[in-house]
Amino acid sequence: MTTSSLSRTAHRPDLRVVSAARPVDLEAAEEAAASFLEALGMSLASDHLRDTPGRMARAWAEMMTPRPFDLTTFPNDEGYDELVVARDIPVRSLCEHHLLPFTGRAWVAYLPGERILGLSKLARVVELFACRPQTQERLTKQVADWLQAQLQPLAVGVVIAAEHSCMTLRGANAVGSSTVTSTLLGRLRDDARSRAEFLAITGVAS
Repeated sequence: MTTSSLSRTAHRPDLRVVSAARPVDLEAAEEAAASFLEALGMSLASDHLRDTPGRMARAWAEMMTPRPFDLTTFPNDEGYDELVVARDIPVRSLCEHHLLPFTGRAWVAYLPGERILGLSKLARVVELFACRPQTQERLTKQVADWLQAQLQPLAVGVVIAAEHSCMTLRGANAVGSSTVTSTLLGRLRDDARSRAEFLAITGVAS
């Protein structure tokens, strides 16, 4: 057994928890996009719109398909016992009620137990759960719960601030408004000082 195999653990996350039940059918999606546009009174005869159904199909498929990745963890050899925080992680998802995008930033933190995580993986976990029709509340909790289950840290904290186009471009037309959601687990939920530290880092009032 090599040194690297002793010092690190990597496994492929189960994408079935977030992926579509059936494989993507781009041809059917393109046909549906064409019917959708025509039903809204659009003519696909123009040079600008002729290829739009295909572009729509590929774009929506991309937004709903998370990239696979290996969740790499390492032994916490130094006994690090302070928060690890990834700030300003880009968030891009789809409101499942209107299928309009919402975008924003996430702050993800954990207090290590026996293992630590490759830092880039915090952003990849956010993407894993964001690439599907979502609610922001569920997305926030799924990221936190998944990290808790996979890493078994002493604490996990997730804050997401996002602007929903279903709220800013239609309906209330509340341009510039944003929604903030949070999930705190373990010591971040139970210990007031740890919670205040994390919320101060994210800029969210305790």
